[in-house]
Amino acid sequence: MNPTLRSARFTAPTLLALGALNAWTAQEREDYGAFSTALCLCVCAAGLFGEDLLLRDRRRDRAVLAHIATHPGAATRHIARAVGASERVVARNLDRLTDDGLLVLVTDGATPALRSYRLAS
Repeated sequence: MNPTLRSARFTAPTLLALGALNAWTAQEREDYGAFSTALCLCVCAAGLFGEDLLLRDRRRDRAVLAHIATHPGAATRHIARAVGASERVVARNLDRLTDDGLLVLVTDGATPALRSYRLAS
């Protein structure tokens, strides 16, 4: 199965929609056991969606690290273009990875545009 289809980006909204539909039909039939189960399904789907949002930055961190491993000395603009994110978002990822000691900032001058990164030794 395609990993994209297994991700929470698709399963969480699907589960939320199914739970809401089940809650609506259970309420119409006055089946409160099914109604409470449907609400629990909605809460679990919301939890999956929240977890996906929290882990999105970590997935991008891995993509940034992989790009720098294959392109040492890459500048922020090139990394952003390669991973498909804005320069500001990639700059946050780079700052976090530098703070964690996984990357080293290489300055070729005083201009921030000339900054590049490589893997820490």
